[in-house]
Amino acid sequence: MWRFAGNDLAAAQSLVEAALDSGINLFDTADIYGFGEEGFGAAEELLGQVFAASPELRSRMVLATKGGITPPVPYDSSPGYLMAALDASLKRLGTERVELWQVHRPDLLSHPHELAHTLENMVTSGKVGAVGVSNFTTAQIAALRPFLTVPLASTQPEFSPLHLQPIDDGQLDQAMQHSMAVLAWSPLSGGRIADPLTGRQKAVAMALDKVASEYDVSRAAVTFSWIMAHPAWIIPIVGSQNAGRIADASGAYKVRWSRSSWYGVLVAARGEPLP
Repeated sequence: MWRFAGNDLAAAQSLVEAALDSGINLFDTADIYGFGEEGFGAAEELLGQVFAASPELRSRMVLATKGGITPPVPYDSSPGYLMAALDASLKRLGTERVELWQVHRPDLLSHPHELAHTLENMVTSGKVGAVGVSNFTTAQIAALRPFLTVPLASTQPEFSPLHLQPIDDGQLDQAMQHSMAVLAWSPLSGGRIADPLTGRQKAVAMALDKVASEYDVSRAAVTFSWIMAHPAWIIPIVGSQNAGRIADASGAYKVRWSRSSWYGVLVAARGEPLP
């Protein structure tokens, strides 16, 4: 929902319906989405308007939002701010509860014990079903978990065939170890999968296209499926604001990866043979 904004309610509702009709039911937004073009909270407000116009859509989705980025101050995870941010998000969304609430970015001035207490209060208040983190390092997650009495349900890193850091730095291993879902943002590498420029990017596109042609799906869909094939419960976040491209994402369900093909994409992404 990063670019979900504007004044056309019918167009906004069509995007929500396109996702739901394609089998996508997790909607990931944040209080800052819309900031810069439409204003802080704009994406949540627009989704709230969709719910007001068609209340049945809310019941069909798993709704997630985030907070903790506070322009012009970078980050604030103090208890007072985060609880107020949650209430503000619920008001904009026009809902009493979200299934998942995530700390958008780590605040280096908040002790993990303090943050854990805040997250617990969100859950016990009934306003939040589960809590997670976004853009946290493995060390920051490891520091937070011992202070929590509620599960840490998710982590949200950048991950794509062109951004392999979660594989290399242990984020995916940590997620599997502690049964955290992984929400991968920018799974298409900010458009570089669709429009490769460098030799490495073109090699990855070629490896993806080889499998895409086998299953008659788009390069985007096969990229989503490559991410989903990893055993770490990775959920690629589809960022398109085009109903046709959202529907196209469902092609990811058609693909079945052999180990040879999956590792072929990884080798192209690394630009060197595996050990």
